[in-house]
Amino acid sequence: MVEYESYVVVHNIAKRHNVGTLARSATAFGVTELILVGRRDFNAFGSHGSASHVRFRHFHSLSEARNYLKEEKECDICGVEIADGAAQVNEHPFKRNTAFLLGNEGSGLSAKEYEICDFFVYIPQYGCGTASLNVTVAASIVLHHFGVWAGFSERVRDGSKFIVADKPVRQGRRNFCAGTEESIVEERKLRKESSENGFFDEKGNESSSTELLNGLFLNE
Repeated sequence: MVEYESYVVVHNIAKRHNVGTLARSATAFGVTELILVGRRDFNAFGSHGSASHVRFRHFHSLSEARNYLKEEKECDICGVEIADGAAQVNEHPFKRNTAFLLGNEGSGLSAKEYEICDFFVYIPQYGCGTASLNVTVAASIVLHHFGVWAGFSERVRDGSKFIVADKPVRQGRRNFCAGTEESIVEERKLRKESSENGFFDEKGNESSSTELLNGLFLNE
């Protein structure tokens, strides 16, 4: 029985294919749920089929996600960022269920994201050739450290590979985090507002611009 649980909050990530790679790391390191904030659809490229082995949950805003994690799952929210007072992740400063919030690939955590975090960790670097790590690489390192701290059981191996569980029965649309009737109504409202602000062309298609895509994420 797993005593502690980990969660990953996906918000304001510019490169949407990173969600697929995050799903692969999430299932490898025993994450309970991937929390999508803002958009409900995602690109599973890079997941190598692992997206079907991790649960997805959707919220329209950071405040909704925070309430769920704090009140229902009794989580601390940990920002992965080189922030004032941040602890080295290898010090394992965890106390209970933890949700990890990683920043945008370029700009890091936003002010709104900082506000919902209970504490911060960062990953020490020892070489001089880069200022930061790819968001999916950073997530993998942090989630591995949490698993070690939490005492997660190692997956059974077969030769040089870990055994993959049978693929769960797929429910709903592929690469889409299903929501309640109320959340679907809310998303339609959001899409209408986004269209009025120029985030969709007149045929209702998404703009290919990453900056416009980022505008669809709520910062409440």
